[in-house]
Amino acid sequence: MCCRRSWPRCSSTSPTIGAERSAQGGPGPVDGRDARSADAPRIAERACDAAETLAGVESALLRRVYAGRGVRHRDELDYRLTALPHFGDLAGVDAACELLGTALREGGPIRVVGDFDADGATSTALVCDVLAQCGARVDYFIPDRARHGYGLSPAVVAAIGPPANSHGVLLTVDNGIAGHAGVDSARAAGWRAIVCDHHLPGDTLPAADAIVDPNQPGCAFEGKALAGVGVAFYLMAALRARCAAEGVADLPRLADYLDLVAIGTVADVVPLDRLNRTLVSQGLARIRCGRTRPGVVALMAVAGREAARLDAADIGFALGPRLNAAGRLKDMGIGVECLRARDAGRAQALAAELAAINRQRQSLQADMQAEAEAALEAADRLDTSACHGLTVYDPGWHEGVVGLVAARLRERRHRPVVAFAPGAGGQLKGSARSIPGLHIRDVLARVDAQAPGVIAQFGGHAQAAGLVLAPERLEAFAQAFDAAVAERLTPAMATRTLLTDGELTDAELSLATAQILRDGGPWGKDFEEPLFHGLFVVVDQRIVGEKHLKLTVQPSAGRRRLEAMCFNRTERLETGAAYRLVYRLAVNTFREQSRANLIVTHLRPAD
Repeated sequence: MCCRRSWPRCSSTSPTIGAERSAQGGPGPVDGRDARSADAPRIAERACDAAETLAGVESALLRRVYAGRGVRHRDELDYRLTALPHFGDLAGVDAACELLGTALREGGPIRVVGDFDADGATSTALVCDVLAQCGARVDYFIPDRARHGYGLSPAVVAAIGPPANSHGVLLTVDNGIAGHAGVDSARAAGWRAIVCDHHLPGDTLPAADAIVDPNQPGCAFEGKALAGVGVAFYLMAALRARCAAEGVADLPRLADYLDLVAIGTVADVVPLDRLNRTLVSQGLARIRCGRTRPGVVALMAVAGREAARLDAADIGFALGPRLNAAGRLKDMGIGVECLRARDAGRAQALAAELAAINRQRQSLQADMQAEAEAALEAADRLDTSACHGLTVYDPGWHEGVVGLVAARLRERRHRPVVAFAPGAGGQLKGSARSIPGLHIRDVLARVDAQAPGVIAQFGGHAQAAGLVLAPERLEAFAQAFDAAVAERLTPAMATRTLLTDGELTDAELSLATAQILRDGGPWGKDFEEPLFHGLFVVVDQRIVGEKHLKLTVQPSAGRRRLEAMCFNRTERLETGAAYRLVYRLAVNTFREQSRANLIVTHLRPAD
């Protein structure tokens, strides 16, 4: 049995694990268990046999890096907007535009139902602003996590009320594909229902008037990995084209919304395939040159990030978490209003409120982190080697951060984890996190098929999912989840592997190389930032910021000395000894002076 009702009060990760870096920009705590633990990760180099086909890429190192990520032709690195696939291939987009167009012409109210994460906030802001510029009577509703639960539900429809006339449209963004009951309630209340989502559908689709989701059956659109904001962007592009064809004047420029698309795409940790890399690259380019909205400027200011140097990692570890915090602990309407603010002063005030909520979330996580470590130490003394999927629950956890509990345990155990906390209506709210290669939503679907009635509701992606179940079903779920994971878990999946891009020479450990790697992105999920390994001798070390280890290291086969940061590690190393480091080569800029340094993610003694 892998579920423990009396599991000691363990909790979520510190802000540097999973969803967020440390305030200094580190990637999370250094994994130093290798030399002492049986579950030490394996270090493996990526295959890069096709590097020679990327002759158009000047840097040999970048050719190696790209080839290791499956890039075979230079065209795959073309991030111009003209390379984007056409919206016409999206199933349901014509029907959705017809309904929205009718609402625009007839003065029908349009109510946008968003989600309470960064993807949902950017989707909501984008759609509301575009529709407003097209002349729509538009407003939005963000469900309250505790009162309404996730997505479009009958409770949400009841809170919104009926439309003012027969042309009213209820449009979901970043949710709705699993909202069968909510769609039925909306249509019964007199709304025309449009689902605009990117999540994987279940066995049946909701009975909406139109569904725009690239993952629905029969959709020929190639961009299956779009975030919710990406799908919303495409729907609005299609609507704008329709309005332009009808002679509507003063229509918005969709390219002006790519900053929101970049933020939502990176924050939602969707795979950065070529389409998503194009959207993110274009959005970052606009932010860097100052072509962004006051809310984004304000978010960068409270996060201590400069627009000119903003990259995808800054979005994922600085901007996104500040938006997400509002949805986790308070009201995502604050995030939406910040993104929609036209006045710099109002944007600054809202961004400051988001930053304060994020500090509250960090404090809550810090308290839960201490409890988590104690629980994990207790669990380490128990025999859970037979467990394939782990289920944990504590009545003191907060449902808004329970996903980070799962993420932390997943990292520690390298097993799929579902963590539960008390939710609305006496139900348990669960958040699932998986390991590479194991599709967690498929696992939950298998549980639902093998143990009907155990799960009340579920949905999600390959690596992350959410679910709801009754407290009395927890034990049954734990058993069924463990069995469903066991069916799919292979030895290769069960082994932690750090994929690197090999070793860097002494000459390559330079600022120029770091800049080439930084500018070679955007990097993200399934197009990971370059990671290297090598032997280094510790020359000097000290603790900074009370919890980070700062090293001076020298390659064992070179003479160049570099600074190396081990975030969230206070255990000192042996000065003069050699260690194998797994690291990123980063550009560290302080007071307008830049240098290359190492961001260490894993280390072990050389022997």
